[in-house]
Parts: sequence; C-alpha cells; structure tokens
Amino acid sequence: MSAALSTHQLSKDYGDRPALFPLDLEVPKGQHVALVGHNGSGKTTLLRMAAGLLDNSGGEARIAGHLAGTQPARTALSWLSDTPTFYDDLSLWEHLEYIARLHGVADWADTAESLLSRLHLGDRRDDIPTTFSRGLRQKAAIAIAMVRPFEVMLVDEPFVGLDQAGKDTLLELLDEVAAGGATLLVATHELAFVHRVQRLLALRDGALVFDGAPATADVHSLVLPA
Repeated sequence: MSAALSTHQLSKDYGDRPALFPLDLEVPKGQHVALVGHNGSGKTTLLRMAAGLLDNSGGEARIAGHLAGTQPARTALSWLSDTPTFYDDLSLWEHLEYIARLHGVADWADTAESLLSRLHLGDRRDDIPTTFSRGLRQKAAIAIAMVRPFEVMLVDEPFVGLDQAGKDTLLELLDEVAAGGATLLVATHELAFVHRVQRLLALRDGALVFDGAPATADVHSLVLPA
C-alpha cells in the first residue's frame, strides 16, 4: 500500500541558497501531522512542492502514490494556502459549486451549507470573496477546500487571520477530516493544533530536525531560528 505522502531526496535551491535540503519522508494514510519551524524554515516550500505548485530542484514528491502535480495527485489532494486566491467574478457559493462539480460531487449543496453555517459565512454566500477581510477570506478558503472529497489535505498556516471562534471551528473541522480517514499535513504555529496530532515534523533552515510525537518535543524551541 502506497503512502499518502512521500518524498525522496526532495530539495529546493534558489541559486546557491538551499531552501530545502534533500528530504526523505513518508506519511502513512490517515496520519495527522503538524509541521512547525521558524519563518523561512522551508515549511511552505515543502508543502508547495508536494502540492505540485512549485518546481523542485531535486528528488520527487508523491501524493497517494502519484507524482506531485499530475492529475491523479491533484484529484487526491486538497490544498489550503495561507494566501488563498479567488475568481473575481464568482460568489462564494459559486466557488463552492465550481470546485465540487469539478471533482464530480453531485450532492455538494448540503455539505456547502453546513460549512458556511459552521464558519458563520451563511450571510456572505452571494458575495465575492475577493472583497472579504483577511479572516473571512481564510474562512471562505477553508469551506472551498473541504467541500469536495480528498485523500490528502495539505494546509499552510490556516489559523492566521482567524478570531478565536474561527480557530475553534477549524480545529473541529480538521479533527473531523482526520477521523474520516484522510491524511493531514498542516504547517502551523498554533500550539492548540500541534498538541492534537499524532506526529510532529520540524524544519530549521531547510533541514528536518525533529520527527516524532509532539509530547516528546520542546515545541517552543522548534519554532525558533537557530
């Protein structure tokens, strides 16, 4: 059985500056993983290469056994960015419908309604997300990422811009995703999430410096630069 996410000697350089040193990693199906590290440690670089959104300098990444960036990998993957983008001419509801139908989901409306209700976006369903505040844009992106089925979810700093109620709802939604059998890899500084996961990965200056159970780690030290 193939891993949900795997990398083999995956690396990224910008000229003579390494952003991610060669990384071998395997995340089994159904595992709930937090990725921590200081700003510039390589977290976003790793996630974007795994999502097929950034060219790697060496090695490879695979999603559900498929090479990152290929259509089968994109089908298996849901990506939630820390800087979500939206279409300028689609309402929030139209975004949800577009993504759901793109992935062949016929009975998407009930799921969409539930997500909007829980994220307190019901009264914004007909509005254009590009006009939203940072926090509302993040909530809209969460709903769009979760309206369709997926095997793997990659998430980059999802709690930034959310109020406490929004953070609590997102924690609940991520717990439900994990309980449903999907694999989660979430880059975050939110300790409330880190302490809920099965596995913690930490990057520092592009290198993996910790891989283990959160209870065995000094998380505060892992998010500081060397």
